[in-house]
Amino acid sequence: FIVVACNQDSQTNKSSNEEITYSPPSIIRKPAPDGAKVYFITPKENAIVSNPVKVKFGVNAMEILPSGQDKIHTGHHHIIIDADLPDMNFPIPADKNYIHFGKGQTETTIKLQPGKHSLQLLVGNYAHIPHKNPIISENVTITPVIKAPTTKTKSRSRTTGTPSVDAVSSPTVMAFK
Repeated sequence: FIVVACNQDSQTNKSSNEEITYSPPSIIRKPAPDGAKVYFITPKENAIVSNPVKVKFGVNAMEILPSGQDKIHTGHHHIIIDADLPDMNFPIPADKNYIHFGKGQTETTIKLQPGKHSLQLLVGNYAHIPHKNPIISENVTITPVIKAPTTKTKSRSRTTGTPSVDAVSSPTVMAFK
């Protein structure tokens, strides 16, 4: 459809083919406290883990609060899965790659497909906006795997050859890409 407008003042109208430029919203990024650091307590770099993956977050020199609470030197966790850091001039996206922990959580469990995945933490302020000096963890690579069920096998006594107590064989680990 076509929208037509009438301009009755003496200014020259812009052609409908000209681009309109928009400026980004004015977002105030507050500074993080000196020495602020976010990190993974678990899992560790190159860990081979089972699903669901238990993830624990650590932070130094600041307080973790639920989103919406505008207090200096505070924030809440966001985990980035298999994605790049977002544009720091906007609120952190919320989708399958950018998970918000706006209730102030410091741990979670996540289900990931088998294979390599990258995880990174980013602390956002009360409005999900990164601090002026962003608080970002190291990128951690993990590999979730599917564990085969544990099976029981009968073992025989070496001295009598008769069946002894059931022994549990070690599980087989399979990884799929």
